[in-house]
Amino acid sequence: MSLVAKKAPEFTAAAVINGEEIVEKFSLKQYLGKKHVVFFFYPKDFTFVCPTELHAFQEKLAEFEKRNVAVVACSTDTEQSHWGWLQMSKEQGGIQGITYPIVADTDKTIAANFGTLFGDYDWDEYGHLVATGPMIAFRGLFLIDKEGVVQHELINHLPLGRNVDEALRMVDALQFFEERGEVCPANWQAGSEGMKATHDGVADYLSKH
Repeated sequence: MSLVAKKAPEFTAAAVINGEEIVEKFSLKQYLGKKHVVFFFYPKDFTFVCPTELHAFQEKLAEFEKRNVAVVACSTDTEQSHWGWLQMSKEQGGIQGITYPIVADTDKTIAANFGTLFGDYDWDEYGHLVATGPMIAFRGLFLIDKEGVVQHELINHLPLGRNVDEALRMVDALQFFEERGEVCPANWQAGSEGMKATHDGVADYLSKH
């Protein structure tokens, strides 16, 4: 089920912030009423495609911050695993230099609640608990507004890396809509004109937001 137009699931979990500090109770609640949030999942620490994505978000972090957007990452690894990976240089396959928070979803409930968990638990014929998949996160991305409502989501299978510029474009589109009350047509880019909503359903939504 899509989370679009619904409140983002709440959680409190351990995370690594500023590239080195482990905090035990990290939550997206700190951004409510203050910032938009790009919250993205990646499958696993110490892998190959994942560091390219984390570094790509870091390279554009100033652009997100300029738009008053917090970037937060999450995987099903432990906070200790995150911390260890952060100590490795980019040349060694590490993510040293990443400064935005990386959440540790060690019990896999965050990924499950956001609909990005690859796999599920089941029982075999002997009554033993088994996993039906690798139990790691797909490449999910959620754009959450200041009210905590999901406005955009994207979920890719494991081999398919995301486009950070597209995430920025969606931030621009959302903020344009919020500021101007105009909707964004296909291939809209910052600086382009919007459209006045005339369809009843869209018009009703605009009148309430």
